[in-house]
Amino acid sequence: MSKLDAYVAERSKKNPEFAQIVEQENINLEVAVKVRDLRANMGLSQREFANLIGKPQSTIARIENGSMNASTKILSEIAQATNQRLTIQFSPAF
Repeated sequence: MSKLDAYVAERSKKNPEFAQIVEQENINLEVAVKVRDLRANMGLSQREFANLIGKPQSTIARIENGSMNASTKILSEIAQATNQRLTIQFSPAF
């Protein structure tokens, strides 16, 4: 375990709100990477990808930079528009 992981684990034990924030940021990062990789593998720009799923380009940018808590609805829309399967995997927190 790295020093950072140890710090996060210790602080999470003392502060449940901190643990929730860390978990949400981890989810945002994972979603950001997966959406960006999907778009890149399709060879689409953010604008082209946004048009495909019927959302503004700015929404795709916010998802990809991790600043948006992507809802299951929008993730489902992305999966449907790109003929992908949406899977959600939960992992234990610290």
